[in-house]
Amino acid sequence: MSKTDREFDIVIYGATGYTGRLVAEYLVNHYTGRDDAPTWAMAGRNQSKLEDVRDLVGAPKDTPLIVADASDPESLTDMCKRTKVVLTTVGPYQLYGNELVETCAREGTDYADLCGEPGWMREQIDRHEELAKASGARICFSSGFDSIPFDLGVFMLQKEAKAKFGKPAPRVKGRVRAMAGTFSGGTAASLTATMKSIAKNPKLIPILQSPFGLTPGFEGPSQPMGLVPEYDADLGKWAAPFIMAAINTKNVHRTNFLLGHPYGEDFKYDEMMLTSAGEMGEKAAKAAAEMLKNPFGAKPPKPGEGPSKEERENGFYDVLFVGEMPDGETIHYGVKGKYDPGYGSTSRMLAETGIALLASDAAAGIGTPGSFLGEDLVKRLEDNAEISFSVES
Repeated sequence: MSKTDREFDIVIYGATGYTGRLVAEYLVNHYTGRDDAPTWAMAGRNQSKLEDVRDLVGAPKDTPLIVADASDPESLTDMCKRTKVVLTTVGPYQLYGNELVETCAREGTDYADLCGEPGWMREQIDRHEELAKASGARICFSSGFDSIPFDLGVFMLQKEAKAKFGKPAPRVKGRVRAMAGTFSGGTAASLTATMKSIAKNPKLIPILQSPFGLTPGFEGPSQPMGLVPEYDADLGKWAAPFIMAAINTKNVHRTNFLLGHPYGEDFKYDEMMLTSAGEMGEKAAKAAAEMLKNPFGAKPPKPGEGPSKEERENGFYDVLFVGEMPDGETIHYGVKGKYDPGYGSTSRMLAETGIALLASDAAAGIGTPGSFLGEDLVKRLEDNAEISFSVES
């Protein structure tokens, strides 16, 4: 069936889970009654739980519900044939995502997820990229806080650098200035699954360690790793390792790779989290680095758990990107988001990625939000998701 003839624009797969419910709630609250509202359905393993979530988020009683399960390939095929885009929140993806990626790649169905599991992502690229290109599917990984603000932040900074200097910045620093949010059980489960996968398959170690783990066939220059606290004299603050840098940097380099290296083949990028100046800043940076050894503490959250509504609404993030030119000039670019970054804002980003894919004419394959959607997604996020992108003086 042609993609234009399919029953739904979007199916939310995993709608009964914590984040899937937030995506459904966003579509109900933000798009109900709008002329540009997508046609959408909720999918999950259990009909009665789908009905409960439909009522909980205030969706109309006639909202379509689809029973589908990764252990039932026929149900996934049926679901994918009925929709133009699948948005999946069913993770860890390395445990529950293989069949869905393959099905979307085979059926020509666009796909977006919240994956921060680079070893699994590389496996899917190696296995299914040619299949996706042949069918017309766009497989878009990391369509949440990892890694949209960082991927698109660098993308937009480089646009501004070219306008101001006539060429891209060969060195960009991503620096988290402030962030308030919490981890969920899904995030903890993904990290646990990754550690287990390394034990079973040591060949994943170089992919996980390399900033170019998602650019098969291309290895760029040695990168600043941001693994040790350091004083940033240009910004006047201490910087600590940032827990999400390992996935974000890979996605930034993959966007550059897929777009034909518009940032340059010698492009360097790293991410860290700013603390403050002086002795207190140094102590905070070192404490943050120590916490990365066990980010979830003695009792990690369980899958299905996440921040409360109040925590989601009070969360925020503020990321600075600094482009450094060879002659010493710099350009600053900021990305700021309202709501808890991992869930309140992430659910909005995933939904808007799906809607942006509906209007995209990007070539098929396995890509990133930056490579597939670029400025179109930036505009959607500014207009709908309360995320700002701007040059700073």
